[in-house]
Amino acid sequence: MPSSAFLDGTVRRTVLPSGLRILTEDVPAMRSVSFGIWVNVGSRDELEGEGGASHFLEHLLFKGTARRTALDISAAIEAVGGETNAFTTKEYTCYYARVLDADLPLAIDVMCDAVASSVLADPDVETERGVILEEIAMSEDEPSDEVHDLHAELVYGDHPLAKLISGTVDSITPMTRDGIHEFYRARYSAPVMVIAAAGRLDHDQVVDQVVAALAGTPLDTGSASPVGPRSMQTPISYAEPKSVTRRKDTEQAHLVLGGPAIGRRDERRFAVGVLNNVLGGGMSSRLFQEIREKRGLAYSVYSYTSQYAETGTFGVYAGCAPGKVDEVLEIVRDQLARAAAEPISEEELRRGQGMLKGALVLGLEDTGSRMTRLAKGELLYGDLLDVDDLLRRIEAVTIADVTEVARAVLTGPEYLAMIGPH
Repeated sequence: MPSSAFLDGTVRRTVLPSGLRILTEDVPAMRSVSFGIWVNVGSRDELEGEGGASHFLEHLLFKGTARRTALDISAAIEAVGGETNAFTTKEYTCYYARVLDADLPLAIDVMCDAVASSVLADPDVETERGVILEEIAMSEDEPSDEVHDLHAELVYGDHPLAKLISGTVDSITPMTRDGIHEFYRARYSAPVMVIAAAGRLDHDQVVDQVVAALAGTPLDTGSASPVGPRSMQTPISYAEPKSVTRRKDTEQAHLVLGGPAIGRRDERRFAVGVLNNVLGGGMSSRLFQEIREKRGLAYSVYSYTSQYAETGTFGVYAGCAPGKVDEVLEIVRDQLARAAAEPISEEELRRGQGMLKGALVLGLEDTGSRMTRLAKGELLYGDLLDVDDLLRRIEAVTIADVTEVARAVLTGPEYLAMIGPH
């Protein structure tokens, strides 16, 4: 029998005997529902010869089942004004739909069918192989995106986190239908999956509809326990610090400077969030003011954090004229050193906190964001963090906390990735 529990007044969680978890948030004021199927599998889980398999599979699962063609899948949702989509990351994959509340049963049936029972037909594999190769080529034509992948490769070296989510031409070209199918059936199991829905809904009805939609599929299995979040204890061996330039005939030079940071469950993540906002999180940030507003050296400049189970990255991106690279790098390094050596001001602390709180609360204004919060809480943290508690943790960050984490993050090994006509 399924086991159910209330996580708070509007959020409920049910675990099916198969180990599949179902979380819902009832938002009566909404007239829509976002429904997502999340799989705790991403590019870091791919073995030799599987590079890009998670992303390849994301493309293929909407291509048809024994019950529906690709057109049937898309037409069923679009006929009721809904939308479907999917995305792959280094650590998980998500398939989702957004529909009117009255059409949620349809969305559940269509999405569960697609994710659990895709046939992966040979012609579809060949079609999507071409699409993915074009996607890779398109990414290579966008140096402002490509430079982030290059920087991750520098930082993580041989670690799986360095892998490209899309795979490469060399890994996608020889991939076979049987190999993708084997990856599909081996990795897409109920214990590593979470179903989340938010909007105007009834939890018990959602559970019943999911059970019915998955009956007789490979996800309708025997008794198993859910698989928890990834371990934080896995040691990371970073590559040697280095600078790499990938020569391309571009008008601008695109650069990312940064290095290893903290993981997603590190309690210092709130202080890192404030630090990121102060340094390069908006138009009032130090980097934006110094590089763009005062000197006009770049149109786009910002800092960012990428967080994974056991590690993360803090980086600064800038796109500038090739002849301005040295000046931009000097300013970036100066600002990073200053943040590590001197406490931020009280005004900067409040502004950084305000940006974090605003992004958190405003991000919950639609059902898709609420659905994502449920799934990520379960899949990545093993707990649904209360919004009020998150706000309190942000407000509790002190100037000393920011200074301490700045010294830990900004004084470590430096990795510089550049793409441009150098």
